[in-house]
Amino acid sequence: MTDLSFASMRFDPAYIWACRQKLPSPLSLALSLWLAFVSFSVLALPEVSLPRTGLTATDVGLLVNDADPLSKQVGEYYQKARGIPARNVIHLSFPAGRSSLAAGDFLRLKADIDRLTPAHVQAYAVAWTSPYRVDCMSITSALAFGFDEAYCAQTCRPTKPSPYFNSSSLYPAKDLKMRPAMMLAGKDFAQVKALIDRGVAADRTYPKGHAYLLSTPDKERNVRAVHFAQTKKDLHGVFRIKVLQADAISNRKDVLFYFTGSPFVPQLETLRFQPGALADHLTSLGGQLTDSTQMSSLRWLEAGATASYGAVVEPCNYVQKFPFPGIAMFYYANGASAIEAYWKSVAWPGQGVFVGEPLARPFAPRLLEPHPDKYELRLFSPLESKLAAEIADSKDGPFNPLGQRPLQRGLNVIEFGVSDSLNGHLRLRW
Repeated sequence: MTDLSFASMRFDPAYIWACRQKLPSPLSLALSLWLAFVSFSVLALPEVSLPRTGLTATDVGLLVNDADPLSKQVGEYYQKARGIPARNVIHLSFPAGRSSLAAGDFLRLKADIDRLTPAHVQAYAVAWTSPYRVDCMSITSALAFGFDEAYCAQTCRPTKPSPYFNSSSLYPAKDLKMRPAMMLAGKDFAQVKALIDRGVAADRTYPKGHAYLLSTPDKERNVRAVHFAQTKKDLHGVFRIKVLQADAISNRKDVLFYFTGSPFVPQLETLRFQPGALADHLTSLGGQLTDSTQMSSLRWLEAGATASYGAVVEPCNYVQKFPFPGIAMFYYANGASAIEAYWKSVAWPGQGVFVGEPLARPFAPRLLEPHPDKYELRLFSPLESKLAAEIADSKDGPFNPLGQRPLQRGLNVIEFGVSDSLNGHLRLRW
């Protein structure tokens, strides 16, 4: 698969060091067959494979606190809804109801988690709402990196950067020795069930909603707005983006992304979020899920968003400690899951908690077989690129090139036919 990073985004010098960008590699295969812009045909290919673009159920470890009845209920429902393998379900037991764990208590818990986690697991779904914090870190970052004070700050200062930021890695545990985590959080089971159902319903739906990037009058919390114009330019033709000078939006029925800066976001009840929507507000304490003096990030999920993010301790307004909207949107468009897109968009995530349905993938590629000898590929692309076809006797190769065709930004629908006169394996790459 082509290494796709958000290379065109232009960042300030203050944090450009944290962004290890890689330019997309050109497809330069010597191809023997030109593929039509609308469709192509190949000889006798009963098997077709697509490149990996995001995490799946087999990659996720599900953390359940057996001492918390709600956690058990959420864990059982999520395992069934997503088909999480039984061996990936990690049962723990610790006192429930606390918003924060002491570092020592967490280290003992983390030792159990590490011991029980299968080696193939790449990320964690956390089936509880409390605790959301470990001393000065969020619990999602503590699970990812282990507890390390370098990832948090008691005063306004930089923190240790995440190796996963803007990374092309599809296997973070294998490549980076970390497992990103996201909390299946809510005030009761009905809310978390609705969240999970939205995430599942979002998969491969290619929603056509709008991205709302709000530049608010709140100067301290509006620091991301400097990049909004560039984000709109970079993702032109991928998403419909509205950059607005406003405190909030209201009465919108097509919210796919909503990024703003404010301690409270009014009129959420008037909005309709698309399944799979990402939304957050840059403020000091949004990640204090159950006891914040500001708006909790859970309000986004209650309003209909599928994932969000917020700070669990005062981070100061370093833009690196919050999601870069353009990066999150880019990886989401490239077929990544919600947990991957959100995590890759935060350079310094140690003090921030990720909440939502981790496996939502609204823009994942989808291969349909409407007829025995016909295929339809639905492929969403954040870049103008190329689709290449390769053939081999088996899925293990070696592969020989067949041809290529251009991909436009946004949704591509590609039809192709096969013949049963020859056995083989077709691999599609982009």
